Amino acid sequence: MTEILVLYYSQSGHVSSMAEQIARGIENVDDCTAKIRTVPAISTVCEATEDSIPNQGHLYASHDDLKNCAGLVLGSPTRFGNMAAPLKYFIDQSSDLWLSGSLIGKPAALFTSTGSLHGGQESTLLSMMLPLMHHGMMIMGLPYSESELMTTQDGGTPYGASHLAGSDNKRRLSETEAKLCRALGHRVATTAKALK
Repeated sequence: MTEILVLYYSQSGHVSSMAEQIARGIENVDDCTAKIRTVPAISTVCEATEDSIPNQGHLYASHDDLKNCAGLVLGSPTRFGNMAAPLKYFIDQSSDLWLSGSLIGKPAALFTSTGSLHGGQESTLLSMMLPLMHHGMMIMGLPYSESELMTTQDGGTPYGASHLAGSDNKRRLSETEAKLCRALGHRVATTAKALK
């Protein structure tokens, strides 16, 4: 089986919902499976730690999850046009994988959620690309053959999947957003399988 890691941080559940849709897209590809993992919140208090297993939701990621995956789909809510600190903290700790070249040549894609339509979706996706490029990964976006990119009234960009959560943070994924998430997962899985 070709295993694709869907790695994310989610505070209010929107990015987690996107991860589930991306996993569906991955698993629509024969002989491909999705492994969904999250990262713990980070503390504002120095040296505070989380339990190794979350109270609910997906398990926390390890560097072995990254090392052993055939492809990666990385997701974060937007924080001032950038990825959230917990995800960046996890990635910042991956120098062992950079030194070993474990991620070189693997396909990767990105997803995000924002409260407003112009809340930094594209800049967040671009910010998440940078460390993956340093790792030697092959960055994939969504091509305009996904017709929803031309008609979307909410999320969806050529840089990756996105979601508009609304100013009250209560909008669920639209069908367009969910379809683009599935398309992104399918695209990464298809590429990883072909490379394998």
